[in-house]
Amino acid sequence: MDKIAVVILNWNGVKLLEQFLPSVIQFSEGASIYVADNDSTDNSVDFVTENFPTVKIVKNSENHGFAKGYNDALKHIDAEIFALVNSDIEVTENWLKPIIETFDTENQTAIIQPKILDFKNKEYFEYAGAAGGFIDKFGYPFCRGRIFETIEKDNGQFDDNIEIFWASGACFFIRKKVFQELGGFDESFFAHQEEIDLCWRASNEGHIIKYNCKSVVYHVGGATLQQGNPKKTYLNFRNSLLMMVKNLPRRRLFFVIFFRMILDGIAGIRFLTQGKVGHTFAILKAHFSFYCLSLKYIGKRKDFQIQQYYMVKSIVFLYYIRKLTLFKEIFNSIQNIKN
Repeated sequence: MDKIAVVILNWNGVKLLEQFLPSVIQFSEGASIYVADNDSTDNSVDFVTENFPTVKIVKNSENHGFAKGYNDALKHIDAEIFALVNSDIEVTENWLKPIIETFDTENQTAIIQPKILDFKNKEYFEYAGAAGGFIDKFGYPFCRGRIFETIEKDNGQFDDNIEIFWASGACFFIRKKVFQELGGFDESFFAHQEEIDLCWRASNEGHIIKYNCKSVVYHVGGATLQQGNPKKTYLNFRNSLLMMVKNLPRRRLFFVIFFRMILDGIAGIRFLTQGKVGHTFAILKAHFSFYCLSLKYIGKRKDFQIQQYYMVKSIVFLYYIRKLTLFKEIFNSIQNIKN
């Protein structure tokens, strides 16, 4: 069994592989490197085979998206640690060393995220994960270094190794045994929020998720599905609701879901006033899909859910009403309430 396997999920991404795979090969000494191909119709597989013979190929039968794509591919890979890496990630020298050291010395740590910076503007954090993720009471995700539209410059303010609530799927390290015990990603999600759901389920089982600043990667972001795409809006809003049905503490379930749907409605109206009609319809479609799937997802609930899953009650209120746009401001507001 390998110590660590770096697994890059690919779908018609030959240009990204050409640009970013060399850094993974150069700086991943001692790791096995795989490209898990989601039935690409371009020449991705031939390109990797011809140009990078040390990289192993796992072929999926069709494009199952992020969740099932990884679930299927990882069944064929034997390693203690899976490093799930987007095809638009540039890694840096020694990026694996601090991750492996943490796993070796901290038995309860099951999932780790590195520092994720913006490939296009390397002094700034990247939207998808930044310096580690959290959620509010109503399931809205945010990160240290990224809250909604505000992206922070990396001034060393998050040069620490701390426990977080969720790790970004853009660069996601997990112990194989934990991934298998949890049943992998929820395949019904297809893409988006599946890593938050997996981390939430891991927390419910007593595992720890951490951020490690000593491992640094650069992410293009939106290379496969742009931020402004209504399909992404649909998947994010639908999957967030489904994730909460599975993982919320029972006594909070009805109230939180009900209030969250009201907030989603307000978001839909906001999109409408901005002329983004497609996003408004995406939210309506997400809610309709949620209604159809909710009973199925109630059946996925486990016996135990952690009670304190959120960092703040409403990141929407703090950001849009109180105008707290930086993580430090959010954190200070929490400390003031406690004091």
